[in-house]
Amino acid sequence: MTRPHITDRRRRNRLLRRHHLAADHRGTDVVTVADDMVGLHATTPSTVYLSAWARLADGFTPADLDAALYTDRTLVKQLAMRRTLFVVPRPLLRDAVGAIGSRVVASERTNLRRHLRDGEGFGDPDEWIDAARTAVAGVLDGGDFLTSAEIRSQLTEFDRSVIVSPGKSYGGPSPMLPRILNLMSAGGEIVRATNDAEWHRSRPRWSSMTGWLGEPLAPTDPAVAHVDLIRRWLATFGPGTETDLVWWLGSTKTAVRKALSEIETVEVDLDDGSVGLVLADDVDTPDDADVAPQALVLPELDPTTMGHKIRDFYLGAHTGHVFDSNGNGGQTIWWDGRIVGGWYRTDTGSGESGIGTQLFENLPASARRAVDARVAELREWLGEVRFTPGFPPPFMQALRSRS
Repeated sequence: MTRPHITDRRRRNRLLRRHHLAADHRGTDVVTVADDMVGLHATTPSTVYLSAWARLADGFTPADLDAALYTDRTLVKQLAMRRTLFVVPRPLLRDAVGAIGSRVVASERTNLRRHLRDGEGFGDPDEWIDAARTAVAGVLDGGDFLTSAEIRSQLTEFDRSVIVSPGKSYGGPSPMLPRILNLMSAGGEIVRATNDAEWHRSRPRWSSMTGWLGEPLAPTDPAVAHVDLIRRWLATFGPGTETDLVWWLGSTKTAVRKALSEIETVEVDLDDGSVGLVLADDVDTPDDADVAPQALVLPELDPTTMGHKIRDFYLGAHTGHVFDSNGNGGQTIWWDGRIVGGWYRTDTGSGESGIGTQLFENLPASARRAVDARVAELREWLGEVRFTPGFPPPFMQALRSRS
């Protein structure tokens, strides 16, 4: 049988609608948006807010997201896919921890064990790790929300450092107790609770997961969680390839293939000659219809930018402008469903903040006007808030070198 063919244009139309980026498909609340996107990236503190702004109707403010995170607790920050910090709705939290948590914990523990062996006076590394976990759980079980510094001050016997990467410019003493916090967070034992900083900065206070949610995090089988996450990803990002799924999850081909064997999917031909997958009932959909061209301004590590490993259908030849050597995508400008440029915060010279743009290709005058209008909306929304990108993309580094 001939496989169905889904063109790049149809793929972009689906992303624009399903990612709440099309003007007539904007989200109405941040929890729904985070759920539909299978989580919002939060490694850089400002990203999750800017991703929400790009997808929600006018009127969204950082306070709306703060309320969901810290008051209602309907959204939770969790170290999950690709060992990346995400903001996920509570129903998705169990799958994120179940599918990926044990893998991240194992990796963190292996790295930590290696560093402890290089240190002095730690004894058996596994015994030290387990004792430190027990101690951290003990200070957080009382219901207090503590910063990393406060935890370290209460657990001085575990607040020790190891020299990592000796002789390297980036080497030096590395405290081990914060590494324990990351390990426990990945496993769903503890969680980033409140934030002592402004919305575009991160200074978290930690809590036990049970204390923060008001109930224990229900366990789930990793295989079942893989199935749930992959089905969600296909509904939002499909069609995609096995390579996309393995990369996005930070999982293994074996686990992904096993999960896919339990999901009804259809193979489809893609414009680049590869074979993609869609859910069985998603080969033809109203979301395939053309979306009117519009300008988008997305932050670094936005989930749309970072949703696929094979990105040519929306990135084209611009990889070298947008992605650094570690695969982190920078701040982007989109037109008609494609990345066409990047943006950055500027100082106007009169004490005010502006936004500079760098287009990677020639656009018609109408597109440039639309880009300028959307950039102006973001500039107004940000006001005088300034933040530094966590992962400056190559185009920004080139601009800095020239200046």
